[in-house]
Amino acid sequence: MTRPLIIGTRGSPLALWQARWVQSLLAAGHEANKDQLFPIKTFTTSGDTLKGDLKDFGGKGLFTKELEQSLIDGDIDMAVHSMKDVPTQSQEGLSISTILPRADHRDGFISKKYGSIDELPQGALVGTASIRRRAQLSALRPDVRYTLLRGNVGTRLAKLEAGVCDATFLACAGLKRLGQGELITETIDVDRMLNAPAQGAVGVETRVDNGSAKAALAALHDYKTAIAVFAERGFLEGLDGSCRTPIAALAEIRGEELFMRGEVLSLSGAKKYTASLTRPVQDMAAARLMGLEMAKDIRAQVGDLDSLFNEGDS
Repeated sequence: MTRPLIIGTRGSPLALWQARWVQSLLAAGHEANKDQLFPIKTFTTSGDTLKGDLKDFGGKGLFTKELEQSLIDGDIDMAVHSMKDVPTQSQEGLSISTILPRADHRDGFISKKYGSIDELPQGALVGTASIRRRAQLSALRPDVRYTLLRGNVGTRLAKLEAGVCDATFLACAGLKRLGQGELITETIDVDRMLNAPAQGAVGVETRVDNGSAKAALAALHDYKTAIAVFAERGFLEGLDGSCRTPIAALAEIRGEELFMRGEVLSLSGAKKYTASLTRPVQDMAAARLMGLEMAKDIRAQVGDLDSLFNEGDS
């Protein structure tokens, strides 16, 4: 290294935890100098400042826009992302060069009053900003009500504590990484609520021409997680997925094969379409193609996706 490599991140506690994780891995053996070798620069993104529902303002890219522009401008060398927040289409000149080992990909049900989804009383108020979680829960419990609950993990937990809602959902990975896994009231099995594509995975984005950053990150790349994440993102890409679409997917390496399943739902949860594939996959490009193929299966089942997503169950 001829100069420090600057790490960019959002400023939320979870995003900072993820950036510091990358920093520590990069500085292994030079821990005392990690802030000099790999300084962290924080950003407030458009998604952090907007009020209301993200789908009304452009969706997932709102959490990466400022970081990616800083990469393009050369102000930072790498950007650390929660991969479920990253759009499937990369900006020209940028790429996800590294995927770190995945944490628990499942959703966690959080409540101060009730021990599980099944214990929620009729008409209970559930706070969430995720239309996937809302659609999936509506399929399980069509009697519950909803309120928009946005913000970082701490903000949402504080609103729950204040009685804004009876329950909420958070990714198990984020809570466990923050040392708050004990707050999970019920870990939801994926057979009941399949996770968002790439949930629990952390990725690092770089400029394609930044050889120093890519070389430093190379040893951090987790092959198995990357295969799964690229398959799930391929599925999302094939469905033109955004914050407007209730889409879920999970890919898992089992022996020599990749097992993948996915689903899309109508906004009310009354309609659900599922697909699955199992085959040997050797690299990330093949994994992405597998996801795209599974998306074609779903499209063949649904027909008019826009009608399903935009008009609910009409």
